[in-house]
Amino acid sequence: MYYLYLLQCADGTFYTGITVDLVRRLKEHNESKLGAKYTRARRPVKLVYSRRFKDRSSASQAEYALKQLNHQEKAQLLAKKSKKL
Repeated sequence: MYYLYLLQCADGTFYTGITVDLVRRLKEHNESKLGAKYTRARRPVKLVYSRRFKDRSSASQAEYALKQLNHQEKAQLLAKKSKKL
């Protein structure tokens, strides 16, 4: 199982990635040198969106599509998701 995730950084920016272990990866982004260079400079980060995929290929395609969105479009996506809950 692969996870696509979207983090919101302390400065309000977003970071998008994929992983097989969401809990471990979030901890790495917040606490270790294994986190992405981008997020290490913008800690703490919080998980604001995640989605499961059966394979890496599908997760990578969704990651690419999400990365094409600008900040405002990502914020709108999150607002729509939270209204459904």
